[in-house]
Amino acid sequence: MNVIDICMGIQADIVKWRRDLHEIPELGMELEKTHKYVTDELSKMNISYKTISKTGIVAIIEGISDGPTIAIRADMDGLPIKEKTKLPFSSKNNCMHACGHDAHTSMLLATAKILSENKNLLKGNVKLIFQPAEEISSGAEAMIKEGVLENPKVDFILGLHIGALFPEVKLGMIGVKSGYITSAVDKISVTVKGKGGHGAMPHLSVDPILIASEIISSLQKIVSRETNPHHPVVVTIGSINGGSSWNIIPEKVTFEGTIRSIYPEDRDMLEKRVVEICEGVGKANGAEVKALYERICPSVNNNPNTTDLLIKSAEKIVGNEKLLILENPTMVSEDMAYYLEEVPGTFFFLGSNNPQKKIIYPHHHPKFTVDEDVLWIGSAVFIQSVFDFFDLT
Repeated sequence: MNVIDICMGIQADIVKWRRDLHEIPELGMELEKTHKYVTDELSKMNISYKTISKTGIVAIIEGISDGPTIAIRADMDGLPIKEKTKLPFSSKNNCMHACGHDAHTSMLLATAKILSENKNLLKGNVKLIFQPAEEISSGAEAMIKEGVLENPKVDFILGLHIGALFPEVKLGMIGVKSGYITSAVDKISVTVKGKGGHGAMPHLSVDPILIASEIISSLQKIVSRETNPHHPVVVTIGSINGGSSWNIIPEKVTFEGTIRSIYPEDRDMLEKRVVEICEGVGKANGAEVKALYERICPSVNNNPNTTDLLIKSAEKIVGNEKLLILENPTMVSEDMAYYLEEVPGTFFFLGSNNPQKKIIYPHHHPKFTVDEDVLWIGSAVFIQSVFDFFDLT
């Protein structure tokens, strides 16, 4: 079976699926149109499926003999962004596929079609997971709770992300590494309650703006003075609100931010120290501070054994010159992490930026798009990995 030729042979189908999905982006768990589109295509392929987690889809392709079960996951949800690409297949609503999930879904549909047509060669089962709500880091956890990794039990799981989250992963390249490859993401929400008053008489007030500023500056010291310099950590305050006039000291200031880390021990330390600093600085300045720390999503941690297999399979598809072993993780998060906490597996990256075509915009940008010429590569790496894994068991 020539995986490359077969995948390139349905490139037109992959592009069509991607463009159709690109026109109908939806958010979170509310993926009714996307769900119908994917399940209609699976039905055309005579692949059985069931719906879980509202609009999640799990399908199974059974091989000719009993064997292990490999899962392949694609996320399907979009973002609340008004598209500005001017593509002929641009979004028809106020949402957008600005992170490539339309491409992920189309590549998994191609994988499904090819494996279904060649199931007589499968020495086990392939489970296809079409997941909602990755952008809000809740879809994977919900599907796991509803048993997506059971019946049959998954032995090994794969997933990919397209785009340029790693700028060094150029067009048509595969980037991967063993161990941690994305960061954990947490959220901090802080309320600083002081005592309002006249801007000319600060001594009669407790200024929450000044105190919030001190807290925000102090939080950065966690990165520079409390974290191992070889361990990546990011503390970003992205929103701050307070005050109504230039000459009034307000009663209250609120701010929110994102906390990123790779290692679980750093995450534990950050949660403790962020809350301590917020409340401590507030108390020292006579203010009441409430700091809410929310854990959103853990780090993606690739299994070394499955990653070694993925590397060998990917090399068969793209060649050694287009296979990049990444040195460091990205500080972007991905809820693929939840699957990898349950079963061994690997999450990898497919480069799709192309400056010659002006495909240069970052993820979550209103002009983000992908070079469709590389879509067949994602499906080919999935399929090659499936057959290589079965050959080893």
